[in-house]
Amino acid sequence: MHTSQMLAGPAVVFLSLTWSTYQSLAVPQIGECGLSCSQGFDCKSRVSRNIFNSFCRQPPTSMSPSVLEALKLTTAMKCAPHEGCSLLLRVQASLILHDSLRGLEACSMNLDTQETQCQNVRVSRASRRRQVGRQLQVHFDCFEVSVAQSLYVTLRTVPHFCGVQLDQQYHVEDCRDEDVGRNVPVCFVEKFSYWVDRSRKVILVQVPEAPGAPDYYVRLCLKWFTCEDVGAPVRVTVNRMSRTVSLPYSQELPCLCLEGWSATPDAVRMQACPFEDETEALWDAIRYHPGDQALSWEPACPVSGHVSLCWRPGPGALCHTLEHSGRPAHGRVQYPLVDAQPQLCLKFSTSRGFRVRCPFQERRFQAWKMTVQPAASQGHLRVTFFSPSAAHFQGDFMADPAVAFVNIPRDEACVPNTCIQGWRTDVLFSAPQQLCDLQCTATQGTAD
Repeated sequence: MHTSQMLAGPAVVFLSLTWSTYQSLAVPQIGECGLSCSQGFDCKSRVSRNIFNSFCRQPPTSMSPSVLEALKLTTAMKCAPHEGCSLLLRVQASLILHDSLRGLEACSMNLDTQETQCQNVRVSRASRRRQVGRQLQVHFDCFEVSVAQSLYVTLRTVPHFCGVQLDQQYHVEDCRDEDVGRNVPVCFVEKFSYWVDRSRKVILVQVPEAPGAPDYYVRLCLKWFTCEDVGAPVRVTVNRMSRTVSLPYSQELPCLCLEGWSATPDAVRMQACPFEDETEALWDAIRYHPGDQALSWEPACPVSGHVSLCWRPGPGALCHTLEHSGRPAHGRVQYPLVDAQPQLCLKFSTSRGFRVRCPFQERRFQAWKMTVQPAASQGHLRVTFFSPSAAHFQGDFMADPAVAFVNIPRDEACVPNTCIQGWRTDVLFSAPQQLCDLQCTATQGTAD
């Protein structure tokens, strides 16, 4: 409990000078938290137990709804030698004193935990009689808060009159603020350093020591909407001999991040992502399922953009998009009944870059082939398809599922700048093979 009675002349000058000084600092320091009221008022403060009481009474007709004039919130620091500083919320309020009012109440609620603390300021009966109709200014700064807290502050009259209330949301400064980062112990510890040992696939995290700092957690996580655990967090205790933690990883992913926070309620979590510019592993997350001939891509990190299938006639050539193959790049993308051809590729156009990947270029995938030979009937060429497994092709006239052919007129195929294309018809997505500029005097060609 705190009592304050301020004399008229000096009090006004003191409040004015103090407020002017605070305005010049981002986060001012105070010696002790306490209460002050404007001149001529005798005030007392106490912790209120009537936290956000929803019951109210109707205000008298003589009371203006704007009897509560202003609510202003700022942050202050209370510091101790060798221990750093703690943060306090400073509440500045003003009201016009009515004869039915006994004081006011301010409550601060943590929006993350719903934890609430209230302060009740009462004006003595003698002061109320003398000061009815005058403005009462109240400054109190004993609300303990933490770095980067989000608060909801409510100012009400005592007693609580319906509809007479001021509300305000407030965000406490975080460690990026120069004053807070330099003076609050939790910010000393949060500035961890790290280095990557690629040969051992580990990230070494150094947690600096700070006087009076609590224990500290570090972990690896994949940053999606939230940062999802990759293994259990490691706790670095105050009495631990080594402040270095070794965190193993399996892939260098752009969303693989380090997260560190002190072992205190509502601690701010600091993040660093060592591989944020390394995206190659995302494009390689392609899988083919031979049983149902499905091709899928499932990136380990969030990606926005589009994916499509394309066919590339040769190395370094432009990859031509297949019709109806465009998909949004949100999570897993799957294509059913895909032709496992070396020319069939995936094309990525996303927020993390543009890439083309051709998963069937590996030798283990046996692709079908197309050849062109002179046909038995004069004036025709025979296009023959060979497949290691059952397949159907455009122009399939043979009963053997592994071999198919079609005869085409020689004078149509032998025109300069003309190509013969073939593709499968028993799959949804097939990359065509083609033979161009045939030497028709001794016509022979193979595409694979």
